[in-house]
Amino acid sequence: MLGVSHGAPLARAGQAVAIEIDGLGRLNTPLVAEGAAPSPVMPEMPVAMMPTQRSARVAFDGAVHTAVPHATGLQLDDGRVLREDQVVWLPPFEVGTIIALGLNYADHVKELAKELTVTTQDEPLVFLKGPGSLIGHRGHTRRPAGVAFMHYECELAVVIGRAARGVKAAEAMDFVAGYTVCNDYAVRDYLENWYRPNLRVKNRDGGTALGPWFVPVAEVPDPQALGLRTFVNGQVTQQGSTANMINGVAALIAYLSSFMTLQPGDVILTGTPDGVVNVDAGDEVACEITGIGRLVNTPAPDSAFGR
Repeated sequence: MLGVSHGAPLARAGQAVAIEIDGLGRLNTPLVAEGAAPSPVMPEMPVAMMPTQRSARVAFDGAVHTAVPHATGLQLDDGRVLREDQVVWLPPFEVGTIIALGLNYADHVKELAKELTVTTQDEPLVFLKGPGSLIGHRGHTRRPAGVAFMHYECELAVVIGRAARGVKAAEAMDFVAGYTVCNDYAVRDYLENWYRPNLRVKNRDGGTALGPWFVPVAEVPDPQALGLRTFVNGQVTQQGSTANMINGVAALIAYLSSFMTLQPGDVILTGTPDGVVNVDAGDEVACEITGIGRLVNTPAPDSAFGR
């Protein structure tokens, strides 16, 4: 969407708005006051049924497989047992809309306070990401040449299991299918104080690692009592707890579903605690969340991507 020309009038309930573009057609939209008429029921997105057990999605031998943990690595749906390094790991479920939270841990807000134009907010800072931003466990994320500070973000990823609209916080967890680990990289050089976060920082191709496992909600009694840790080349650089989220999982689902319908497969990236440090090409970055798993990823130079 390329923007609008000047002179657009305010629109009011009861009006019928028609928009025309030469050669493209006429778009008619009636406006009704909120609550005056029932909202249309939108069909759920055609995504696969969410898994009911801890599982992964991997590519091996020319096909995509569902896999489950095994003592020596993982077991494919056809029974074969493989090592982790024998497969290409994909995001562990079929992902719908990717909804990400910024500044959702108080200690991380304090960590970045000198860089922020505004450090308080009335509502969660939310933005969307495209499907091209995702890669799986053991994947490589491009670290652009010439940047001074690129950092990881260890995050709990919440997976929606059924359509949620106008959900109350007390009922929100009934709409969660499960969880996985996310590492959402950011290039700090590209952050601009007048717009946080901007597209070049948070929607980079392959900049968001997800996995390795989808963990069903039944295995996680309390998503607000999980430890988060990040290791860079084996050294602990980040530690935190989901107990320190400014907006918890239930509150986020209630907030988001108040203005948009969440669909099965949608994923909410819930933010990161303090402790982000610069990483360089070739570093091994491992993000761990208690009971969810360990997600390993490596920043790589431009040359690895033919640039």
